[in-house]
Amino acid sequence: MRTKMRLLGFRGAAVKPLNEDAAAELGAELLGEALVFGVGGLCLYLEYLRQAGQSRRREEHLEQTLSDLQQGLERLQRDLDELRAQ
Repeated sequence: MRTKMRLLGFRGAAVKPLNEDAAAELGAELLGEALVFGVGGLCLYLEYLRQAGQSRRREEHLEQTLSDLQQGLERLQRDLDELRAQ
């Protein structure tokens, strides 16, 4: 109960002891909320990793395409120079 009061913003407030059933119920509720929060946070983190991987792969693909285009341009430039020389 002290933990719950601290989470709600009450500092140093006197809290009467809970009976065993109420304490068990409150503990189960806090554990359930922590579990849901943890699973949600894990899902967000995994989605972030997935998006970051997709972004990295997209950039690598664009860099490869740009490199291929530059090589093609250089090849065409050499061919043009050869044709002018003839």
